[in-house]
Amino acid sequence: MTLRLDYYSASPKAMKAMIALEALTSSLSIEMALLHLIKIRASQLNGCAFCTDMHSVDARRLGETDRRLYSIVVWRDSNFFNPRERAALAWTEAVTLLSQNHVPDDVYEQARAQFSEGELVDLTMAVTTINSWNRLAVSFRQTPSV
Repeated sequence: MTLRLDYYSASPKAMKAMIALEALTSSLSIEMALLHLIKIRASQLNGCAFCTDMHSVDARRLGETDRRLYSIVVWRDSNFFNPRERAALAWTEAVTLLSQNHVPDDVYEQARAQFSEGELVDLTMAVTTINSWNRLAVSFRQTPSV
């Protein structure tokens, strides 16, 4: 695939705002290792090869194992993830696929059992942000470097 346009150059002001939002969400209450898991899962759901690759590499640098990275796509059928991670992954899927399920009550209850109100807002902001990045990368066909 060929990059359609360089969105950083095309709208520096918009990208400055996205970078600021990313910096903010990365500095909130959700631990960095978990942030990478949810960014990978949202990116998989959105078909964003660029972000899936980037966050997998970043997670590995933080010590994430290959087995867990390979299993994110099938997290429900894996015993590699603890209850907090499972709740975050379920929340990520529900928020990412909002038009399909409108975030079911059981997913909300699972998330509330693992996250405080503030953490749940922070998690949702992180999911929202990665979804925005995915939409940029997929729309303009940004792909990972080989």
